[in-house]
Amino acid sequence: PPKGTAATGIDALCHAIEAYVSKKSQPISDFIALEAIRLISANLRTAWANGTDVEARSNMMLGATLAGIAFSNASVTLIHGMSRPIGALFHIPHGVSNAALLPVWAEYSYIGNVEKFAKVAEAMGENIVGLSTLDAAYMTYEAVKQLCEDIQIPTISGLGIDKAEYEKHIPKMATDAIASGSPGNNPRFATPEDIMELYKKAW
Repeated sequence: PPKGTAATGIDALCHAIEAYVSKKSQPISDFIALEAIRLISANLRTAWANGTDVEARSNMMLGATLAGIAFSNASVTLIHGMSRPIGALFHIPHGVSNAALLPVWAEYSYIGNVEKFAKVAEAMGENIVGLSTLDAAYMTYEAVKQLCEDIQIPTISGLGIDKAEYEKHIPKMATDAIASGSPGNNPRFATPEDIMELYKKAW
């Protein structure tokens, strides 16, 4: 089903990108994560649009597996830390909440490691020739935003959550996100106030 493909596919992409830019990353996990990013970015749209495309599905399976190996060694970052409380409080599937947060996270975090985010953009198929490292890194945000739009990933506001309830729980979600430990791996340090602002922006 397209919705399931979109959510699980972006979740796998989150695993790969987060592992690659994690403060716990190392050369082996980096190598695996970059290949996962390439495979997922090149095949997710096709797998979403045509679920019977065996080649795209097979490449997604391999990409997701590699991403799992990568984050099992390098861990995840702020996306997963912020995603878990949304799932717990509002019963949103894990992949869906991760996917809704990915663009906001990329826009916030890329400045924390421009060299690696530039390589993520390139692995996602962006043409970074002639760009500064900073501008190339920003292309990761553009790439994930476009991918999410192409496969109809909703924002938080499109998930059927009551806005007042969501806003009421933002302080608790930020506290719980930090307590999970994952935000500590993020390439850009996020304060509780930063995380609360990201929750608001993700709406």
